[in-house]
Amino acid sequence: MNSRTSPTRRPDESEAEGDAESMGASKTRTETETRTEVESETESGTESESGTEAESETESGTASPLREFAMAFTSSPRGARLARRLVSHRLDAWGHPYGCRVNDTLTLITAELTANAVRHGHVAGRDFRVRLTQGAAGLRVEVTDTRTERVPVLSDREPPGDAESGRGLLIVAGLATRWAVAPRAGAPGKTVWAELHLT
Repeated sequence: MNSRTSPTRRPDESEAEGDAESMGASKTRTETETRTEVESETESGTESESGTEAESETESGTASPLREFAMAFTSSPRGARLARRLVSHRLDAWGHPYGCRVNDTLTLITAELTANAVRHGHVAGRDFRVRLTQGAAGLRVEVTDTRTERVPVLSDREPPGDAESGRGLLIVAGLATRWAVAPRAGAPGKTVWAELHLT
């Protein structure tokens, strides 16, 4: 065999090629697959496996949740859709199946809050964050963005009949047990949250 036309490969070269192929394969994963992995890591780190742990009081005086799901999303319509779907999926896993009142209501509230975060809270290069918790009394969803201005106004007045926007928070107010806006803790921005009591 002619060594010029068929050079033999050294072991270190084949290993390098194998590493390159595996790196290339990992780079071709979709955003959904990546977020699913992050979701799994978040779930294992924050959700109570038994779901029966008693709530404990924190330093702020609020009870810590029985279950929690939190994730950051790209500030885009696609990110808002993914957030809505993952919240619905998490509620189903927590015993609130698809199509039931609790799942449909919290999913719709999440859709409105994430849409507002993308439309009114968008800052270039910054994500928004969704946190879903379940406590003894009910469920709470929080959507945090990094924009400090354009804080939603707590109002029950409907926009003019021909207005194309402005009804999202009215829907939230009508569906949620209570909702409010708070400054983002530890960084610029704001958090809009809504609660749904189960009793």
